[in-house]
Amino acid sequence: MSARDLAAILAIFEGSDAARTIALYEDLKQLGPRGLVAMELFRIQKASSRAKAYRGGGYRGKAYDKKQWAMENLSRHLVDLGELSWGWKQDPKQEFHNWVLYVDLPNGQVSFHTATRGEGPDYAGEWDGIRNMSPTRICRFVADVFAKVTA
Repeated sequence: MSARDLAAILAIFEGSDAARTIALYEDLKQLGPRGLVAMELFRIQKASSRAKAYRGGGYRGKAYDKKQWAMENLSRHLVDLGELSWGWKQDPKQEFHNWVLYVDLPNGQVSFHTATRGEGPDYAGEWDGIRNMSPTRICRFVADVFAKVTA
């Protein structure tokens, strides 16, 4: 199993092996704007998922800080890539984390809530209403980025 196939990418996402995660990020960095977008999407989703699982001890806050930092990076990389529809929209149902960054990947929409709006365009679309698919869609996108390099 290659570290670039979907099963390996899902295992890295679900696991806690920092060395494997960093190696994945290093491989993605080498692939230009598309790789950088994939890297930040993966980082955001991993940090968000971890933050929701933590029960204090400072780890939760650190994970959310990492998520916010990666969202700022992602906005810049999305501008550089210039091929995905994305943007910001307010979620009126949320009191505090009411800004949502939406990204339309080839395999479906992913979204992330945050307290403050980042740089970038307004999102013209609507939430697709499908919950809990971002991790799978992002891992699939990462695998597809690698597949395009080897094709």
